[in-house]
Amino acid sequence: MTLDHVNKFLFAQELPLIFEAGRIAMPLFGFVLAYNLARPAARASGAQARTLKRLLIYGLLATPMFVLLVGWWPLNILFTLLLSASIIHLMDRGGTLNIVIATGLFIIGGALVEFWWFAVLYCVGAWAYCRAASVGRLLFWMSATATLAIVNGNHWALAALPLIFLAPRLALWMPRHQRAFYLYYPVHLAALLAVQKALA
Repeated sequence: MTLDHVNKFLFAQELPLIFEAGRIAMPLFGFVLAYNLARPAARASGAQARTLKRLLIYGLLATPMFVLLVGWWPLNILFTLLLSASIIHLMDRGGTLNIVIATGLFIIGGALVEFWWFAVLYCVGAWAYCRAASVGRLLFWMSATATLAIVNGNHWALAALPLIFLAPRLALWMPRHQRAFYLYYPVHLAALLAVQKALA
């Protein structure tokens, strides 16, 4: 993600292969979100609500820098994840009213966020698969991943899928900090904005 943003905001997307490799970032972040929201006790334990709150707070914190770098539309990726998590939360609660609200959020909200409806479909598809794996849900998730090509102009997002399926087979240990990504996102945008202004 950082290299992709360096390429975009400092080098006018002229660094070779960085744009393509950067298309893997959103699917990876989206899957981590979906996986955590799919845990059996995620709603009952309040994890879903805490995730929604953090995405909103840090999405708002990142907005001034994002607006200066990109503009007012679309809203930054944390709002894409917030929209996806909100829809997942409503679907998890079930009931006709919640499904109607989730559908409305998808239609309207998808037009306002980065990667549009395609990222939301991806996250919901990943959540559905993680919650109850099946061939049909896997095909839906893979198809949603493929639709990201409409935004990206290429199919590099699909490269995230083998990485996701390979990850559990790798014996990697990394310290986990609940708010590291949330905080990193606005901070790295601020740093890129400062460098961009310094080079102008």
